[in-house]
Amino acid sequence: MAGYLIAELNVTDQDLFAEFATKIVELVKAYDGSYLVRGGETEVIEGDWSPQRVVVIEFDSYERVQAFAHSAEYKELAEIRSNSSTSSTIIVDGV
Repeated sequence: MAGYLIAELNVTDQDLFAEFATKIVELVKAYDGSYLVRGGETEVIEGDWSPQRVVVIEFDSYERVQAFAHSAEYKELAEIRSNSSTSSTIIVDGV
């Protein structure tokens, strides 16, 4: 069963975030992940959620997304991301 990483981001430093975005793509590939959503237009249909950017990444399994999210490489890149944006990120088991 697939596993997913879902993130909401509001970019505060475009240049630094660009560095993160370039590096995270390679790490996602290394863990056999694929982007289902990476930015793009959003429309709030209920509630007051207004993300600037939404990302959904699919991995082969929940265990694989856990390995990605808890890896030393991801933690290093997460520091760059946190210095260039505000974000909320979850991992979830697919059906």
